[in-house]
Amino acid sequence: MLEKKEIITAPNIITLVRIAGTIALVFIAPFTLVFYIIWTVCGVSDVLDGTVARILRKESKLGARLDSIADIMFYLLMLFKILPTLIEKLPQWIWIIVAAIAATRIGAYLTAIIKFRRFSSLHSYLNKISAFLLFLVPYFISRQWFWIYCVVLCGIGLTSSVEELLIHILSKEYQESRQTIIGLKKKAD
Repeated sequence: MLEKKEIITAPNIITLVRIAGTIALVFIAPFTLVFYIIWTVCGVSDVLDGTVARILRKESKLGARLDSIADIMFYLLMLFKILPTLIEKLPQWIWIIVAAIAATRIGAYLTAIIKFRRFSSLHSYLNKISAFLLFLVPYFISRQWFWIYCVVLCGIGLTSSVEELLIHILSKEYQESRQTIIGLKKKAD
């Protein structure tokens, strides 16, 4: 059983702000000033929670799980709030790439569940870059060159999904802090 002091930490509170912001965004029209303010707070909190956890040495399995939950909630929100506009703006062929990314990502999750008996969404460098670029989508969606941005995003997203799948396939044991397939990993404190 977790003690209260393990649950109520600055990094976990920051992550909970992102979860609350994501829930609030469900009720706010996309691409409005309030939407962009809350969207930005959610993005900043995503960067801050891990940074604060490392600085304060408050990294925890609970914090990592909360962060993954917040990330998934945020991506689901994006799917429902931003997707209708993306469907209008992007060429149909790009959705084939998006489907490949989704299938590969699901394959990585299922591989981790089957092989390691746990859900895993690694915080690899490529996943972080993909997440950041995905976060920026609403800010660029009205630009003429937006489709080019999405092609770059899809390329990085597919590469990060394949990398995560390969990490799970090739690893003999679960490595929560694995940040790249080429063997660079965060040292345990």
